[in-house]
Amino acid sequence: MEILNMTDIRKIPLEDFFKKPEKAMVKISPSGQYLSWMEPWERRLNVHVKNVKTGEIKRVTNATERDLYGYFWANDERIIYSMDEGGDENTRIYGVDNDGSNPLKFTPYKNVKCDIVDDLENDDEHVLFQMNKRDEKVFDIYRLNVNTGDMEMIAENPGNVSSWITDHDGNLRLSVTTDGVNEGIRYRETESAEWKQIASYNFKESASPLFFTFDNQAIYVASNVGRDKSAIHEYDLSTGKEGKLIYEHPDVDVSELMHSRKRKIITGVSFTTDKKKFHFFDKFRKKIQDFVDGKLSGYQNVITSFNKEESKCIIYSGSDKTYGSYHFLDLDKWEMKKLFDRSPWLKEKEMSSMQSISYDSRDGLKIYGYLTIPAGKDPKNLPMIVNPHGGPWHRDEWGFNPEIQFLANRGFAILQVNFRGSTGYGRKFLEIAFKQWGLSMQDDVTDGVNWAIEEGIADPDRIGIYGGSYGGYATLMGIVKTPDLYAAAVDYVGVSNIFTFLETIPSYWEQYREMMYEMVGHPEKDKEQFEKTSPALNVDKIKTPLFIVQGANDPRVKKSESDQMVKALQDRGVMVQYMVKDNEGHGFLNEENQFDFYREMETFLNTHISQ
Repeated sequence: MEILNMTDIRKIPLEDFFKKPEKAMVKISPSGQYLSWMEPWERRLNVHVKNVKTGEIKRVTNATERDLYGYFWANDERIIYSMDEGGDENTRIYGVDNDGSNPLKFTPYKNVKCDIVDDLENDDEHVLFQMNKRDEKVFDIYRLNVNTGDMEMIAENPGNVSSWITDHDGNLRLSVTTDGVNEGIRYRETESAEWKQIASYNFKESASPLFFTFDNQAIYVASNVGRDKSAIHEYDLSTGKEGKLIYEHPDVDVSELMHSRKRKIITGVSFTTDKKKFHFFDKFRKKIQDFVDGKLSGYQNVITSFNKEESKCIIYSGSDKTYGSYHFLDLDKWEMKKLFDRSPWLKEKEMSSMQSISYDSRDGLKIYGYLTIPAGKDPKNLPMIVNPHGGPWHRDEWGFNPEIQFLANRGFAILQVNFRGSTGYGRKFLEIAFKQWGLSMQDDVTDGVNWAIEEGIADPDRIGIYGGSYGGYATLMGIVKTPDLYAAAVDYVGVSNIFTFLETIPSYWEQYREMMYEMVGHPEKDKEQFEKTSPALNVDKIKTPLFIVQGANDPRVKKSESDQMVKALQDRGVMVQYMVKDNEGHGFLNEENQFDFYREMETFLNTHISQ
């Protein structure tokens, strides 16, 4: 691979990082006769279909306001897809034939959220989906005819079901219940039988159902019951007890179990340490992976789609320095050919490497993360952006990130921190973050910045902080708690006031309110703490230049979170830059809005952090 020096680095146009991919989300139809992908049309990602035999390509969807959320093949002739309106996350379900005919809007309801539960692979006419039309707080299950739009409710939510699971014949036989803190598993022998509660757990320790065993008599679960790291087990439905251990890892949670629908076997697991890793139980599946990795060495290769016979598949191949490429593998012939690059205008040799790092927090906890150094630069005395992730019960992973690459191309080192509470590192790592918003969770971010300074990587006078959602909150708390540490801050759809955030959560989160009280805190019991850890109530401590960005239709972090932060600063006579997009929600999806945001962010950072 060609390595560039400092003089070779060019300033890549901002639009190249954030414009829609040339092609993405490639899938193969059940028969293997058609390939499909998302491709921009009228600046929005729409589904295109290619007849493999004839080579004919047709665009089959016509979205002009928003990208499609996602899509799948219901059968060889029919595609199901979903969209929201203006970022409200109330996804609607649509259907269209593979030639663009017979378009149907299955769920034309306002303020109703719909999600697919089971594609019913062996039923070409139906899918199962959930919808909160009857009661906005909970989701009932419906069977939908994908050709006609006819639907019927097959399971009414009693008010405490958080998820539903079908067996391999498409029968709804398992549900997970919650009262906000305690979770349970309900099971029934048949769809006409009575539900029976077979297990109950506190949310901190639970067995999360994955899917049924292939005889439909037991299930596989990702369980941390009696252990720190989640592991895969069989679970006996008749006794309500864990059975055979399938796989565990000493250092990280394991919760992804792969299987072959055709051969009716489990094939392996995937998990994330510093990078995504696989462990295979099935020799044939390992043979496929070894073949692909041999052909595409040095990349992270993932099978994203099989045809029904599992004789053909789509491979996504990517890394930290490329948005990736798609490949077609014919397993009858063991022939693989490249289909296309996701964003061919971004050249791998011009991108920056993302490296895993670790450091000790002030209380001795090992914290992991990633450091990206601008291509061609030495990791010494650089301007740096720390980028705390959202969630916060999420984690950063190794791979291509257009934001990171854009900032690196502009000369910034970027530090990503999997602070305590990040997922994948076990129960203890998660639980020690409870009620620690703005406290030890924030200290982990600060300690990461100080580590980078002590290592000589970051110039202490040229450090910024940028994050979205919880990362936006961490950005605001960073300039409240450590105002001298940061020269600039960018808050993207971030929480500013924990009191008002908890008051305005979406209705379908209501089931989890008590759990959120345990994890975040209680507005009455923890009132004094919230007053200290809500940035909007502590603006008097802020002196760092701040840029706030918000979607007007955000259902998770309401626009009022940003409004009150801006007002509180303006009331003190402090200038704050504020961007609101009326047709966006929890983050910007439309590329013209992304361009506006990142263009202003670049100007803002360059104004306050010298290169």
